[in-house]
Amino acid sequence: MNTHRDALVSGRTALGIELGSTRIKACLVDAADPATVLAVGSHEWENDFVDRTWTYSLDAVWSGLQAAYAALVADAEARHGVRPRTAGAIGVSAMMHGYLAFDAAGELLVPFRTWRNTTTGPASAELGELFGVNIPLRWSIAHLHQAVLDDEPHLSRLHTITTLAGHVHERLTGRRVLGVGDASGMFPIDSATAGYDAELLARYDARVGSALPKPLLDLLPEVLVAGEPAGELTPEGAALLDPSGELLPGIPFCPPEGDAGTGMVATGSVAPRTGNVSAGTSIFAMVVLERPLAQPHHELDLVTTPAGDAVAMVHCNNGASELSAWASLFGRFAEAAGVPVAADAVFETLFREALDGEADAGGLLAYNYLAGEPITGLDEGRPLIARTPDSRLTLGNFVRAQLYGVFGTLALGMQVLHAEGAALDRMFAHGGMFRTAGVAQRFLAGALDAPVSVADTASEGGAWGAAVLAAYLGGARDGTPLDAYLDREVFSGFAADTVEPDPDDVAGFASYLARYRAGLAAERAAVESIALKGTAR
Repeated sequence: MNTHRDALVSGRTALGIELGSTRIKACLVDAADPATVLAVGSHEWENDFVDRTWTYSLDAVWSGLQAAYAALVADAEARHGVRPRTAGAIGVSAMMHGYLAFDAAGELLVPFRTWRNTTTGPASAELGELFGVNIPLRWSIAHLHQAVLDDEPHLSRLHTITTLAGHVHERLTGRRVLGVGDASGMFPIDSATAGYDAELLARYDARVGSALPKPLLDLLPEVLVAGEPAGELTPEGAALLDPSGELLPGIPFCPPEGDAGTGMVATGSVAPRTGNVSAGTSIFAMVVLERPLAQPHHELDLVTTPAGDAVAMVHCNNGASELSAWASLFGRFAEAAGVPVAADAVFETLFREALDGEADAGGLLAYNYLAGEPITGLDEGRPLIARTPDSRLTLGNFVRAQLYGVFGTLALGMQVLHAEGAALDRMFAHGGMFRTAGVAQRFLAGALDAPVSVADTASEGGAWGAAVLAAYLGGARDGTPLDAYLDREVFSGFAADTVEPDPDDVAGFASYLARYRAGLAAERAAVESIALKGTAR
């Protein structure tokens, strides 16, 4: 008997969909055994930089979702000989934060402003003073308040604001809701109620007065915690996700979550003293807190797990994109030389070469700042390679410097969290750059001076985490907490490879980071003096 085929036919599955910064991915798992992946599908996409704004078009959202879902169906048919028409549950995840503003007819009022934009400095500063907590530049409330400060004309027609996951979920189910983890990147959450902080909502309404057409709470999506039902796939939603007409409506949905929340789930890091690092276009670390932080820090966000527990987040706008650009350059060189190499093989070759680099990257520095970086106070980015005349420019040192550069700003933020005394028993990492065993993982352990674990699901990432949250819809019915469900039903048989920090790597990265911190002056000078293409200072 083919149990996987039976699960697909009968719908005893859970489907996770995640809209990441460079890929939209769909992942189908066995609902009774969420560790078992039955099929996957993906679609590559990229943000656009239009009128100095990082954005994605909504047309690209839906064409990409349809392509990823179609690829998943084809993969299921190739593996198991059946095209799934239903599922036991669906979960949607996407990049957090940003600003999606709609009028009463559901029309987008301004282009989607993603988390990557850093134009909300005045709003962030004013809100931090008003609320007494750090409000990062990328949060939805910062984008909304910046529109208020700028007296943008679209505000008179504003009916709702949401995140990307919230928008997709609403179009598929008709429900305007968010998981608490994603909602915590829109507006501060009261941990006692797992809802928006009522006192801060009142402060905000008093501050803006009639600048908005309705109270802030009415603009925001309803907040749900993991395990709560969040609607069902409507006939219109089924046709939107699968224009072939094969997908049946009526499938239950879990609350839509942000990529930080699904990253925590994908690494089993939702209990206090656990943490995870997620590396993609951005890179961020999440540490579930035992106690509140002593004071606000601009380097640290306070968000929540999908169950509503408090989390300190170190979010860096710039992750592995610059590293990927260099890998593409080396891949093109190999092709031009007549020895083409597959993209994955290019990464593996370069990463292995980095192991031969010197512990401090030989005096090289790499800044991966394609966009602004709030942690280091930069509104824009200029990718840089810098070295001194006595540095050693080898391929190993070059690649190690690039990898260290991915972790540089993250390490600065983690030092602030460490100074707060936040306890951490384990740190998991996930994302494509950890697929080459023992390289990025080892360097991250050196950067954090802490053990780093990578599980078998590292490359599946948030789409798998969204599928697990969908499966938890059934698991939560008996009152099982999310952390207990993950330990018992998902991770009990999982293999995870743990790397302890190498003392040479720790010392080498510390030396690199000291130069990196000092060299930020050169990065700032580059932003000030080198204009973007087609613009003038």
